Amino acid sequence: MLPAAMNTKAGGGLFCELYWGDNLSEAWSYGPEQSSVHAAPDETALLPLYGFTLPEEPFLIAERTPQGWRIHLPPAARAERAVKGDGYAALPAADLRQDAGRTSVDLAEGMTLRLSEGQLSLRIQASVVKDQVNRLQWKDFGWLAIVSMLFLSLPVGFLVAGPTPQRMEESKARAMKMAADKEAERRKSMGLNTPLRPLTEEELGAQQDAGTDLTVPAYLRVR
Repeated sequence: MLPAAMNTKAGGGLFCELYWGDNLSEAWSYGPEQSSVHAAPDETALLPLYGFTLPEEPFLIAERTPQGWRIHLPPAARAERAVKGDGYAALPAADLRQDAGRTSVDLAEGMTLRLSEGQLSLRIQASVVKDQVNRLQWKDFGWLAIVSMLFLSLPVGFLVAGPTPQRMEESKARAMKMAADKEAERRKSMGLNTPLRPLTEEELGAQQDAGTDLTVPAYLRVR
């Protein structure tokens, strides 16, 4: 019997790898919907398996049971197992099942079964079963409706609070007033804020000619 830590898992698929020595040759994966896997030295078989002695073709090599996968061993193959990353070791006799001349073993969770014949080895393990995603509940639909309403209200809110021609004109007027105020402050700091006035006649008479005295020869006539 399998220890408690090695209970089989019924809902998973099956993963198979074919090695030639230490080199991976081929790999196959079968989903949870597959109830059995037959092997034969034929490319049309569900598991094309060459180099193994099979009692019949096709040979039922794996079938699903209520507890998980049951692997039927080819009669000439050497069967070993590795549990959760440990090294391969011979299958205990207590784990082998005998039924109608067939020898089989239940594939446990975390267990890799290696069937070897000559240079070929077939490694079989159960594929990982992911937890089923919980279905949406009524409260989830409520939150979904609220989020949808908020998302749809964004364009309306933008139209209500967004820029209008009147607001654009007001903003433009404020910008022009701010620019005029800054220009007035600049002129005041430069002393240009006092308006100009015309000069009086006295101020004009007091101004001197900016010309320069020039002495010319007598034979030149100045107009």
